[in-house]
Amino acid sequence: MSAVTNISTYRFAELTGLKELREELTKQCKNWELKGTILLSTEGINLFVAGAAESIDQLLEKLRGIQGLEDLTPKFSLSDTQPFNRMLVRLKKEIISFGVEAVRPANYTSPKLSALELKRWLDEGRPVTLLDTRNDYEVKLGTFKGALVPNINTFREFPEAVRKLPEELKDQPLVMFCTGGIRCEKAGPFMELEGFKNIYQLDGGILKYFEECGGDHYEGECFVFDQRVGVDPGLRETDTAVCFACQAPLDLTDQQDPRYVESVSCPHCFVSEPARMAERIVKIQAAIAKASDPLPGSIPCENRRPVNVPAAYDGYELLDSLCGIFPQISREEWERRCEEGRFLNYGGTVRGKHHIVRGGERVVQIFPADVEPPVSANIRVLHEDEAILLIHKPAPLPMHASGRFHRNTLQYILNEALAPKYPRPVHRLDSNTTGLVLFARTRHFSRVLQQQFLEGKVDKRYLVRVRGHPEHDTFFSDAAISSEPDVMGTRMIDEENGLESRTDFTVIERCSDGTTLLEAKLGSGRTNQIRVHLWQLGFPVVGDPAYLTDRKIGNTQTLTPEDAPLQLHAWKLSFQHPLTGVAMTFETERPIWA
Repeated sequence: MSAVTNISTYRFAELTGLKELREELTKQCKNWELKGTILLSTEGINLFVAGAAESIDQLLEKLRGIQGLEDLTPKFSLSDTQPFNRMLVRLKKEIISFGVEAVRPANYTSPKLSALELKRWLDEGRPVTLLDTRNDYEVKLGTFKGALVPNINTFREFPEAVRKLPEELKDQPLVMFCTGGIRCEKAGPFMELEGFKNIYQLDGGILKYFEECGGDHYEGECFVFDQRVGVDPGLRETDTAVCFACQAPLDLTDQQDPRYVESVSCPHCFVSEPARMAERIVKIQAAIAKASDPLPGSIPCENRRPVNVPAAYDGYELLDSLCGIFPQISREEWERRCEEGRFLNYGGTVRGKHHIVRGGERVVQIFPADVEPPVSANIRVLHEDEAILLIHKPAPLPMHASGRFHRNTLQYILNEALAPKYPRPVHRLDSNTTGLVLFARTRHFSRVLQQQFLEGKVDKRYLVRVRGHPEHDTFFSDAAISSEPDVMGTRMIDEENGLESRTDFTVIERCSDGTTLLEAKLGSGRTNQIRVHLWQLGFPVVGDPAYLTDRKIGNTQTLTPEDAPLQLHAWKLSFQHPLTGVAMTFETERPIWA
């Protein structure tokens, strides 16, 4: 036997003292163990409440004692369980959101047509247009046979939908309806303002029609705004559910669809993960475009960059330590910067050239406002999820701040675009190298991915065009590479004290212009590794401004966007996803030169 009484009703009336009324109703409804929603506005009241019959009677007695609500008449239905989770009493500008101030139902509404009279008209076949004023997701569950449906997502869209109706309807009898009648109280007067002459509203809406006439001339159920979702013409709860995400009503077939995930999605709003990722990437690309146009470094701005003092320089004077850490910059230049007061501690105190540094100390170097060299900002996002971000890096574009580059870097632009969730690079590419760069979304995922790199579980393949024709189709270099840059900032072969390194090469094509297209596979990840190994083997990379033919070193590190490109491209990348453990392989299209 049904134990819960459900009521729904509204009344347009000029109400005052709303804050006090809200507090009183909230307290009393909780005492009466009622649940549901009561909306209060200066234009009236709208409510859906459920509970024990005697508690409902007490609420109605309370409300009918308020001026303007004396004849409040709700619609009743019964349910086996409480359809609401909690009790809310809220203050609103409108009890039904419409947005047309000229419509004031407390002063005027269109003529009402009783449920029995409408049934008689339909039984007689009288020429009349039925207009459903409800939202699309409500109409999907059921409506009157032959009703005109304006296809709206919210009631605020109704005025524009009315303006698109055929002109001939303005002179014909038109009966509008909704769930309980409240929307018609505003829809009717608005349509009259728009020139409709024979407007009627179904008194009490579909629920009153069900109560008095059953399901005659109606197809399906009626959507209701509680946990019952739908009621049949006998006002009994149906098996229909509602999608938490899009509010679409779901029949049993919908609920058995694999795309239905409670509180997440349904067949009507389901979007596959690839499609969702594509939507996210579009937003990220727009943010990157905004962050890089104009290039952030094209606007003069003072920059600050930390200098971390290695343990090996503990006890050195600041000037001597700078010369040792950065040998590519002359002692005269470091001395000039020190004398200009460009080194501070984190408290802002100037550190002079004779300051004694300690291992692990961090000193801030100030760079005066200046315009940075131009770079390519054609950054493309290839994959994005909660753990990783895969980027196609253009060139020239430094990964991070170095030399004259402070803000014209990939890291700075991504930080601006994705703030406050800053991505963490898992590995790096040279400024002049294009291709795949992997970022982690959190510190934890960064550690997981970097461990894969350290253990050699990541497969990195590059395309590279070199000068000359190697004799063998496969070959390698395991020459050790220096751990520190030389005076030009480049890395060199250092068989005695260098870092162990290995790169394997496979010939893809020997070209008639005297160059060869290779695939390079990294066995280690040293700075400039592929370029250094090929240079050492006598096959320098085409377009390399630093590692030249005949074992010579150039005087340029970073190219300009107008220069011929360095023909080195991070082509393929394989690793295990740090969250799911699934093996992932990515491959970019070949650059034009390949």
